[in-house]
Amino acid sequence: MPNTSSRPDDPIAEGRGDESLVEGDDVLGPSFFARDTTQVARELIGCLLVSTKGGTPTGGRIVETEAYLGHDDVGSHAATRGMTKRNAVMFGEPGRAYVYFTYGNHHMFNMVTEPDGTAGAVLIRAIEPLIGLEMMTLRRHGRPERELANGPGKLAAALGLDLKDNGSTLGAGRISVHVRVFDDVPITTTGRVGLSVGWEAPLRFHLTDSPWVSKGRTGPLLRGPRHQEEGKCR
Repeated sequence: MPNTSSRPDDPIAEGRGDESLVEGDDVLGPSFFARDTTQVARELIGCLLVSTKGGTPTGGRIVETEAYLGHDDVGSHAATRGMTKRNAVMFGEPGRAYVYFTYGNHHMFNMVTEPDGTAGAVLIRAIEPLIGLEMMTLRRHGRPERELANGPGKLAAALGLDLKDNGSTLGAGRISVHVRVFDDVPITTTGRVGLSVGWEAPLRFHLTDSPWVSKGRTGPLLRGPRHQEEGKCR
């Protein structure tokens, strides 16, 4: 398959479908995540996200993220009633998965940030599929490659992530994040997607000109059947 990266010398894109991409000692640990959420969200762009659920590695390069902060962030789960049963993981140890169920049938996969006791998480909105394409396509019921993981609900489905992964330690179980190849990753910053409040905060980051980012629009959440359907896998 041809290199669809914005960089002609991209070794990861050239190795599309090769499971050896995840070999080595390049897994990001808790110290990477125990930092400012916004900084982590930016630096995750270009990293490799891998799931081994079911024994088949699947994953790809992270191309879109959103940062969600503490109680002062009106768009964050932490701004509701403080710590709750649902969002407790978000206040816990950094480098853990925060997975929740939304819109009645979609899971959203986040990575917990900040030191233990401080709320913070990064929503992974989209990846460029690179590993386990056949399994990802099966899980996404035959969708085209460009639509396998171009939205957080789609991404979770393609990687087989669900509530069983909530609270799991990244790099110690079925989910791992690997360092990015390039340091000079071009990143675009915008407001967040699909929020009724807090959408205007410049906390969404995506790989500039990437064809793999989500189709979600930045702006206030629109109502009505069509827009609700669009938001389900944004």
